[in-house]
Amino acid sequence: MLGNAVAGTYALGFLVVLLIGKVIACSLTIGIGGSGGVFAPSLFCGAMLGAAFGEIVTMISPEVGSVGAFALVGMGAVFAGSARAPITAVVIMFELTGEYSIILPLMLAIVLATGLSHLISHDTIYTRKLLRRGIDIDEPADAAAARRPISEVMGPVPRPLPLDADLTSAASIFAASGVSSLPVVDPDQRYAGVLTAHELMSAVAADEDTDLLALCSPVPPVRPDDPLTDAVHRLDQGADAVPVTDDSDHLLGWVRHADVLTALNPRLRRGDPTRTPPAGEPH
Repeated sequence: MLGNAVAGTYALGFLVVLLIGKVIACSLTIGIGGSGGVFAPSLFCGAMLGAAFGEIVTMISPEVGSVGAFALVGMGAVFAGSARAPITAVVIMFELTGEYSIILPLMLAIVLATGLSHLISHDTIYTRKLLRRGIDIDEPADAAAARRPISEVMGPVPRPLPLDADLTSAASIFAASGVSSLPVVDPDQRYAGVLTAHELMSAVAADEDTDLLALCSPVPPVRPDDPLTDAVHRLDQGADAVPVTDDSDHLLGWVRHADVLTALNPRLRRGDPTRTPPAGEPH
């Protein structure tokens, strides 16, 4: 059937019927998740479309060329547009036909088809199948992890510092916790800021008479449903840790650099056999 279309033995109406029928059949097969192939249907549709166009052109101006030449160009153009592989399309058409006389119109049609395919859709017929499975080959490898909600990444809230605590009490809490930053809460247990051990040490060394709020870094809190990128942005701006709060500013979680690195690096995630446990964690 494909050879007859290239040979120009089919009438214009029959070519159109074959083209529409193949497009519908191929679309239904791919749409329901089947695997009927893409290469052969694209060549078939291209041949029918090119032959139909050639029939119209030769009716208007018979000396332009044969229907078969238009069919061959159509085959290469439709395959290049669907697979977005222009060089492959040119090589395949040469291998299939051995017709080097149509190289210029063939290459022009393939370039135009590939460019038009880019304008119409970001995806090809191949990458669309991968997108349905959640795989985007154009997406950075860590982008999917960065979109995870913070609730899946955050750690437990360390012991908070009361807002009215003096510097000596705050230093004792820091010494007992062994962390580099702690959240500060008001009497109603609402988040007030983040205090780092460095800021506290500087104040104690200078024997400053100040309250904790003046030493705190006003790190904006995030919500559990926010994407991980929000926490990464705050950490990138210099925050030592990012608090996770509810709508009433009560602490729900705590995000550190280590939590982000664990989320973005699959080898560091718990349960990965290639993961190297940190010091103190059982092997």
